[in-house]
Amino acid sequence: MLLFPFRWLRWLISSVRRARGRPPEYVIFVLENDLPALPDPPGPFWQRFTGRPRLSVRELGERFDAIANDPRIKGVILHLRPVGMPMATLQDLRELVGKLRQSGRRVVAWAPFYTTGTYYLACACDEILLMPTGTVQPLGFATTGMFLRDGLARFGIEADFVQVSPYKSAADPLTKSKMSPEVREQLTWLLDSQHKDLLSAIGKGRVLDEKGAQALVDGSPYSDDTALEMRAVDAVVPEEKLAERVGPSSGSSATIGTWERARRKVKLPAPRLARGKYVAVLRIEGTIIDGRSGKLPVRPPIDVPLVGEDRAGDLTVVQAARQVAADKKAAAVVLYVNSRGGSATASEAMRQALNVIAASKPLVVAMGPVAGSGGYWVSTPGRWIVARPGSLTGSIGVLTGKLVTGGLWPKLMFNRETIAFGQHATINSDEKPYTDEERAIVKAQIDRVYNLFLEVVGKARMMTPEQVHPIAAGRVWTGRQAFERKLVDELGGVDAAIRKARSLANLDDKAPVREPRPPKRMIPPAAAAAGAAGFLGYVLEGVSILSRAPALAVMEYLPGELT
Repeated sequence: MLLFPFRWLRWLISSVRRARGRPPEYVIFVLENDLPALPDPPGPFWQRFTGRPRLSVRELGERFDAIANDPRIKGVILHLRPVGMPMATLQDLRELVGKLRQSGRRVVAWAPFYTTGTYYLACACDEILLMPTGTVQPLGFATTGMFLRDGLARFGIEADFVQVSPYKSAADPLTKSKMSPEVREQLTWLLDSQHKDLLSAIGKGRVLDEKGAQALVDGSPYSDDTALEMRAVDAVVPEEKLAERVGPSSGSSATIGTWERARRKVKLPAPRLARGKYVAVLRIEGTIIDGRSGKLPVRPPIDVPLVGEDRAGDLTVVQAARQVAADKKAAAVVLYVNSRGGSATASEAMRQALNVIAASKPLVVAMGPVAGSGGYWVSTPGRWIVARPGSLTGSIGVLTGKLVTGGLWPKLMFNRETIAFGQHATINSDEKPYTDEERAIVKAQIDRVYNLFLEVVGKARMMTPEQVHPIAAGRVWTGRQAFERKLVDELGGVDAAIRKARSLANLDDKAPVREPRPPKRMIPPAAAAAGAAGFLGYVLEGVSILSRAPALAVMEYLPGELT
């Protein structure tokens, strides 16, 4: 508080200086990486020098707001590269574009070529431009499942899992030789929902009815001349001619600059006195595990599903939740969930800690690209749940199992011998599959967890377990489908969740939003220890996650990123 006058004076001086300058008429943003919804939390000190932080959706929105509030800036150019983004992230970006356009700013999309994802985003803009020789690639959705059972068997390895229903199919790539009818049905309804969103976006952006939008999709791919003829794009323009294209009149050019240049000239809002009530943001991102949150010490060049993802540990999340629960200035909480699930025990530990928050202040959940299975379990304390139409959620179900490597060792001419005391001491051993007695024990365990899952969801959503079961049993839904089935309260993103949290807490619509720092009493994952384990150790540890406890996880080959 004592520093506020100095902050205000610095803003005043900066505003005078910025008013004398001239920002570019158009600000160009190159979207070449997937954008997380929230800014990455600060990493270990040594990692801050190994790469630049990723731009988040929230930070991009703040830049768009600054542009919208400066009348000297006419618009934005989005230079779109073919980066894979989940449908929910693309919907976040479409909302930012729509908001900027409502402020009177023009938004132009330009790309060397368009994929389904980038074209879906471009259809939210005022104009779609294509580079000469560029193409609109085939539009539509497809997903491919890889099934490893027969290949693993050649090496003497098999996967033995028990699942609550065929729809709970996270282990299917390991246990099946081909796609099951239930998974095929599920993937069909998920892709159908996303395809309808694509048609709606194209129809609205290109002023076409549903039949016309479907014809545009089915007629793709298009070369540059055909794309222009079919009105898939508005013009074919090299990037060097963009200044002339967006100029105020024929023969005149507009100035185009990067955000790095524009931010030194753009007008900034006056600083606010940082005191009083605020909205706290908590996050649960990655595989839910028993232990502490963590991430790979070095990001691999390719994603390693599940075992290579970031991890949300109950020891970390629970302590953060307790800190926020005790903070009287945190009048409301937004919980951001982007997780396929994981450990049932860790999910329950997080849920219990979040229930403490929900008992004393509004807790609103914002679902990211995926918030299924354990990701839905931890969402149930929320008084209000917000999801994007393209989010993947549900998967209310349980599975557990193990990789059986007993047949591998003889092939390598290795001999393993086990001595055990206790009738079921080797139930989780990788030597052999479950016996009938062991399978019955495991089935009883997951049935117990599943019944608890139904009760948890039923209580949270004001339904009976019998009403929940038909939309549960491992079934995965898009956010739109979940909204129709009363698993979600509102379609939107983090901003919608923040608005709802402010409303429930009777806060001003400008009340600050902050992500609290981890409590001092918590010891974060040591960077040195993570580095010593390295990439291979991290991945190998991930393989065992599903066998430590009944697991809540979403299958890996669900439709995800669009390129």
